Amino acid sequence: MSRVLGLALLLAVLAGAAPAPGATRWGWLGVRIRDLSEQEMDDISKRHGLREGFGALIVDVIREAPAEAAGLKNGDLVVAFEDRPIVDTRALQRYVSAAGVGETVRLTVLRREQGRRPVQVRIGAMPEAVAAERVAATYGFLLREPDGVPEPASTRPPAGPPTVAVVIPRGRAEAAGVHVGDVLVEINGKPVASLEAVREALLGLGDQGALRLAVRRDRERLSFLLQDPQHP
Repeated sequence: MSRVLGLALLLAVLAGAAPAPGATRWGWLGVRIRDLSEQEMDDISKRHGLREGFGALIVDVIREAPAEAAGLKNGDLVVAFEDRPIVDTRALQRYVSAAGVGETVRLTVLRREQGRRPVQVRIGAMPEAVAAERVAATYGFLLREPDGVPEPASTRPPAGPPTVAVVIPRGRAEAAGVHVGDVLVEINGKPVASLEAVREALLGLGDQGALRLAVRRDRERLSFLLQDPQHP
C-alpha cells in the first residue's frame, strides 16, 4: 500500500512556516509535533503556572534522529528554545529550521512526573525527502508514492510520477484547483517522471514564487498556478 509522504506534516506542524526552498541545509530535530488543545493548555497552566500553558507537544521521536540521541521522549512538551518561548509548533519549527546544522542548542521541556528540565540537542541536517515535503506543504499539498510500490525487500524504487495525497484546506493548491488523486507530471515546465524527480525539482526552486504544476486527472491534462506562499 502506498504510504503518504510527509506524515509529520499531517499533524499541526503543517501550520509551521518553512524556510525558503533555496536553503540547502535546514536544521532538523527528527520529531513529529502538534499544538496543545485548549484543555491541555488549561491543565498545564494549573500544574505548572500560567506561563507554561503553551508549547509544542512531541508525539513521535524518529529513530536515529538528533532528538532520540538527545533523550527527547514522546509526550515531552517543548516550552523554550534557548531563552525564547515556544508558544506553538510554528515557533519551534522556525527556530530549528534556522539553526546551524551541527549547532548544540538548549531546549526546555516539561516531562510528565519530572517537571521542567533542560535538554541539549545537536541540530542535524534535514533529510532531502523531508525538506521536499516541507516545500510542497508551503504550497498546500502533499504527495504519495505512485501505485505499484515494490515489496519492502526490493531495492528498486517505484516507477512513475507521484499522486497528490492531501490538499491542505485554505492553501495555495486548493485555491488553484488541485485535487486529491491528481497525478503530477510537470513542475514549472519540467517533466517529473518519478518521486525523486519531484523532490529534486522542489528543492531546486530557489526563492519562493508562484509554482506551475501540470497534472493528469482521469484522461485530461490540467495546469495550475499556485501563488507565492510569502504573499497573501
